[in-house]
Amino acid sequence: MLRKTMTTRRGRAISGILITTAILLFAHAASPQNAPKIESFQARLTPMPIDVAMQSTVAGIGSATAVLTGKQVNISGTFEGLRSPATTAQIRRAPKGLRGPVIYELTVSKAMKGTISGTFELTPEQISDLTNGRWYAQIQSERAPDGNLRGWFLP
Repeated sequence: MLRKTMTTRRGRAISGILITTAILLFAHAASPQNAPKIESFQARLTPMPIDVAMQSTVAGIGSATAVLTGKQVNISGTFEGLRSPATTAQIRRAPKGLRGPVIYELTVSKAMKGTISGTFELTPEQISDLTNGRWYAQIQSERAPDGNLRGWFLP
């Protein structure tokens, strides 16, 4: 009987240690210090005519937000006041004030007022470009196929 009681106590102690260890490991994994870092970037979308002839075709205003969580970015925004319906929206890469290549295509409302959105998995280089202000959103419209609104994402 004494041997059975000792075995039962030992088993309970080991079970208690295992449960406590599991709880501590779960709490550590779920702690904020182990959660992915979340960063937010804002862009103000404004008309950016490429040349003097375009000044009469570009108009409007908008804003966009890029939320970076770990390696994933979620982009959302709104625009209004275009002189013709939006056709496409993109994320492009270039230093502020310069034009650059398309990185990602966004979903856009095909209207003179609407939304843009997209979610993408980024490479380390793309994360660096975003966090260092080398990403911008651009909306093209029917009367401004080379770009109507543009804005760089900044912290």
